[in-house]
Amino acid sequence: MSPSSFIHRYLPGTDLTRHPLLLLHGTGGNEDDLIPVGEMIDPAASILSPRGKVMESGMPRFFRRLAEGVFDYPDVIARTHELADFVAEQTTAHGMKKPIAVGFSNGANIAAAMLYLRPEVLAGAVLIRAMLPLPTGPEHALAGLPVMIISGRVDPILPLDNAKRLAEALRQHGAMVDHRVLETGHGMTRNDVDLARGFIAGING
Repeated sequence: MSPSSFIHRYLPGTDLTRHPLLLLHGTGGNEDDLIPVGEMIDPAASILSPRGKVMESGMPRFFRRLAEGVFDYPDVIARTHELADFVAEQTTAHGMKKPIAVGFSNGANIAAAMLYLRPEVLAGAVLIRAMLPLPTGPEHALAGLPVMIISGRVDPILPLDNAKRLAEALRQHGAMVDHRVLETGHGMTRNDVDLARGFIAGING
């Protein structure tokens, strides 16, 4: 199928000098879920928000998993390239700058996989409740790419040590990583939004 076969929302921004936001929802979300979050993070930026194509018990996801926290790695790789092709296609079609990925949970994990496999399509990333997406490290030098990882200290789904290892893997390949740990669980909070807003404002200068 064509990369453009992703169901998605595209909302043009009022300031095209800013990097668009690539919004990537968590399990059970859709292309509308994170739009209010994106508008809070950067109300002037364009928004590209695709829906994951994998269904798990009727809930959309961006890739298959075998169990909680156990990923189907070949599917992660295939879906990551498919999503990256879509992002590149949409960036050209809309005449946009490279987007900054803002992902939550499953969306954060495929954003992390894009950093591993296809970093050239992104200008940076905010990974909210992310974990290591693949058993091997990034395939490409990340050359100062700005990445924020926001973890929950009492997240029952994602061990903090796993997120720390993700941060270190990205750093070792040249990314500029800011890893924040909030006193919270797995759900997204206003603190996540505030941190993302400040981080992305810094990228846009």
